[in-house]
Amino acid sequence: MTTKTSAAPVLGPRALNRATLARQLLLSRSELGVKDAVEHLLGLQAQNVRPPYYALAARLDGFVPEALSRLMADREVVRLVTMRSTIHTHTADDALILRPLVQAARERELNQFRKGLEGVDLDRLASISRELVETEPRTMKQLREALLAEWPDADPFALSVAARCRLPLVQVTPRGLWGRSGQVALTTAEHWLDRPSEPAPAPDATVLRYLAAFGPASVKDMQTWAGLTRLREVFERLRPGLLTFRDENGVELFDLPDAPRPDADTPAPPRFLPEFDNLLLSHADRSRLVSADLKGRTWKGNQAYRVLLVDGFVAGLWRQDEEVLTIEPFGTLTKSQRKEVVEEAQRMAGVMAGATGGPSASSADIRFGTVVR
Repeated sequence: MTTKTSAAPVLGPRALNRATLARQLLLSRSELGVKDAVEHLLGLQAQNVRPPYYALAARLDGFVPEALSRLMADREVVRLVTMRSTIHTHTADDALILRPLVQAARERELNQFRKGLEGVDLDRLASISRELVETEPRTMKQLREALLAEWPDADPFALSVAARCRLPLVQVTPRGLWGRSGQVALTTAEHWLDRPSEPAPAPDATVLRYLAAFGPASVKDMQTWAGLTRLREVFERLRPGLLTFRDENGVELFDLPDAPRPDADTPAPPRFLPEFDNLLLSHADRSRLVSADLKGRTWKGNQAYRVLLVDGFVAGLWRQDEEVLTIEPFGTLTKSQRKEVVEEAQRMAGVMAGATGGPSASSADIRFGTVVR
């Protein structure tokens, strides 16, 4: 239920925008190390291989793709299904904490596959699946075929979903490595990291971490990010140590007392974000980032586009084909905005190409196009 209060200060969309950008390391690039940044951001959504690299290139000063790749090769960060039933890149510690936190939601996900899982003992399926993938990493096709041998009348896709939901399956390297990615092969997080998962934790600490990375935020915002429900009582338990605000619609927002809340007029430089960046997926109300007239313009079906931020808000799309980076603004950019966007595009393209020496080191051909999608 939406809570309204007349006493709490009001934060408009620009104030919320600047606060969220500051938490997301997008108001100014951070000097955090890659592992610390992944931890602070509570992971990076990673349906595809490249988005986590682009996400960090936008946020970190001096980032080089090989830094994340090396952490993945050393098993200090991993790729697995966590929030919202999507693949995320997490630190090893967070993989063993956050997956148990959302495990109940992954279990509930199986309700929509009940028909295809009739007669399937899910505990036995989990046991068989664990033995298979811990003996050697398996592709989902290999795992599905092995499970079909046990339950030939079950729906093959439902069997593979059940394995993914019941077990914390990590995509083993070389999948996810920069420039060396292979097919998806899976084993359990416990086996890959050689340590057990944590028991399902109370969500209190994660709520505080969410606010540090995405706040100020409502209960519903946090639930959207986590894919969980019934978090109101957690926020109420934490209320004495939090500040409260409200947005322009009267929705109550919670925040950490010492978290940054920059002035609404603080300059926000342009940033290029990958598809499915968590910045755009982690609030129930996205008006702090996307104006009402652009709602729905960053998606088609279940596919998200790469987005351009100008003055902190979504202002266009972008794509890169070989050495051509095409920017597709939704509206007209001023001369100074266009200059800054081109400079940021050159810098980002240079980082991703491994160039050094600043924006001019990039050989990317920066072009402007028209949104036709």
